[in-house]
Amino acid sequence: MRFMMLMIPGGYATAAPDVMPSAKAVEEMMKYNEALKRAGVLLALDGLHPPSAGARVSFKGGKPAVTDGPFAEVKEVLGGYWMIDVRSREEAIEWARRCPAGENDVIEIRRVQEMSDFPEDVQKAAEGFSGLKA
Repeated sequence: MRFMMLMIPGGYATAAPDVMPSAKAVEEMMKYNEALKRAGVLLALDGLHPPSAGARVSFKGGKPAVTDGPFAEVKEVLGGYWMIDVRSREEAIEWARRCPAGENDVIEIRRVQEMSDFPEDVQKAAEGFSGLKA
């Protein structure tokens, strides 16, 4: 089963566009990432720049509208993610518990929807899609 572990770092919603983690924090996180890799469960991972460097595209009335960050109404934002392949939700939770996260950080764990989870008509509608990078 694939799970996405979403890092929600405390204070990231108001972080400056050029904010960077400390070398010590990165070193600790790399040890954790290496443990995921050694265990054979890590599929992908990435860190994200703060919302102040981003943009949102909304579609009110069916027309796209762009808003540059930061976003005043946001309380929690993604700082990065891990995609892991484990046997169960419990195993995903156990991996998240091992993360060297800060006191105000949260990791949200979400199972990835597999095509086999969908009814046959949905699977048929998605047949032949191959637009992903290998």
